[in-house]
Amino acid sequence: MRIAIAGPGALGCLFAALLAPRMQRDGGSLRLLDHNKQRANLLSTQGILYEADNRQQHRMVAVSSEPQSIGPVDILLLTVKSHDLADCLRFCHPLISPRTLPVFMQNGIGHLDAEERFNLPATPAFAVSSEGATLLAPGHVRHVGRGATHMGFLHHPPERQQQLLSELAGILHECGLAISLSDHILNQLWAKLFVNAGINPLTALYNCTNGQLLTSCAARGRLKHIVREAEAVARAVGIGISVDPVQATLAVCKSTAKNISSMLQDRRRKRLTEIDAINGAVVREGKRMGIATPFNEEIMRQIKEMEGNYR
Repeated sequence: MRIAIAGPGALGCLFAALLAPRMQRDGGSLRLLDHNKQRANLLSTQGILYEADNRQQHRMVAVSSEPQSIGPVDILLLTVKSHDLADCLRFCHPLISPRTLPVFMQNGIGHLDAEERFNLPATPAFAVSSEGATLLAPGHVRHVGRGATHMGFLHHPPERQQQLLSELAGILHECGLAISLSDHILNQLWAKLFVNAGINPLTALYNCTNGQLLTSCAARGRLKHIVREAEAVARAVGIGISVDPVQATLAVCKSTAKNISSMLQDRRRKRLTEIDAINGAVVREGKRMGIATPFNEEIMRQIKEMEGNYR
């Protein structure tokens, strides 16, 4: 099995660190892809520092900035931010053949048309993960919370793609991750969208942890309105909803009280956020379905204004 992971951010380093021992033991190939040559050389030399449960371990991983020297792989995990997908797929083009399984692991729903938009030669899978990871420094990832990862296809895939996804699920399960294959991955992508839409932009705006949203009546109220709008849009689109989205989002705030959301991490590093793929997607789908989304529009405007102050 030849697996590549595109993106040395928090999620990419987390999956690379967890996969490395198993792939080395069984003679498989694992590569972490980084467009930054200098950083790729650094990570290839020092390895990934994986931190969990107050313990640190070094995991050696082959890191490359030259995908053309690797050639097509069986599985490509795309862990970059949604706004970096186009550049990432151009960079990773030598890795993708008709027999490759691309797996998209972005927040939001802005990437669901990736197969058509990027003219992929192979049917992709989509994954949604609640594993908590924070990148403390290049190659230094802290596993801050155990979660679950669901993977599946939007449409019926070829037999090879199904087999590859099943094999990947088995490997990740052996690495200690809670993995499930889903026949309703679109519903789960929206379920994660509800949580991200309610938590991420507000923590970025107020510069607070997930749990601190619960201590502010104003923040808690905005969260509820944002998520209810997203729920209304999802129901109009035909998404199956089995758990109350607001209660689920509040529960995540409580269970991840000390966590720093990915959008807040982006703010503190003065990077672009995934607001377009999260709340922006709610706004766009709302307009398409004729549903007003003023609270999502307002938080989107505020985050865009915050990003503008980076320059």
